[in-house]
Amino acid sequence: MPRKTITTIAAIATAASLSVALPAVAADALPQDQSVKNVVLVHGAFADGSGWKGVYDNLTKRGYRVTIVQNPLTSLADDVAATRRALERQDGPVILVGHSWGGTVITEAGVDEKVKGLIYVSALSPDAGETTAQQYEGFAPASEFVIETTKDGFGYVSPAKFKSGFAHDVSDADVAFMRDAQVPINMAAFGTKLQNAAWRTKPSWAVIATEDKAFDQAMLIHMAERINAKITKVSASHALFMTQPAVIADTIDQAAKSVSGKTK
Repeated sequence: MPRKTITTIAAIATAASLSVALPAVAADALPQDQSVKNVVLVHGAFADGSGWKGVYDNLTKRGYRVTIVQNPLTSLADDVAATRRALERQDGPVILVGHSWGGTVITEAGVDEKVKGLIYVSALSPDAGETTAQQYEGFAPASEFVIETTKDGFGYVSPAKFKSGFAHDVSDADVAFMRDAQVPINMAAFGTKLQNAAWRTKPSWAVIATEDKAFDQAMLIHMAERINAKITKVSASHALFMTQPAVIADTIDQAAKSVSGKTK
């Protein structure tokens, strides 16, 4: 076989292998006239941003630009600052999403002018002048969600109660990793009063896990109704940010499309 032919075949083979090896880039499937294409995800206590992987994958395939905040969980101010840094990096309007304690964070940080909608994923939503701890008053205690506090005031979910209280619908292997990789929160953060309540001026949505053992169901419903959120219920544990990515992504997509008509 002539050398030139061999070289050509080799070049074609190399190009073919490169096309297989290169990662696929998701096409922008969002309508050209949709103004809100950015999403910022804020995790809660005892976890980190990696739990949003399923939601991230779902949204990026649809064409959204997704940013995940890594909260230090050292104070409300520190977590709000981390979220504000993420918001500063956005190139346009944003849907801001918080799970659990992340709801408190987005309530404070969501007054940023880039934020056009808030989504609370089994999340807390204090008012300005209120603390996170006050949200629990008058509701049944979460007996299966047990927090152990260290000498320096940081809280962990009890290892013995982690699966039943936090993630009963997660596989044993994944629960073990979540339990052993949990990020403690400074418990003093729950006693910090908020200065802002973004839900008073921004449209809100709530995704509520009906099998959530971290909060009384009545508490979740009360909080969502108080902020006039559009409510979606799903059968899931407190770890719904991991186990129900499609439901959460659908809600985010609906919110982005809804507010886009108001931001043009």
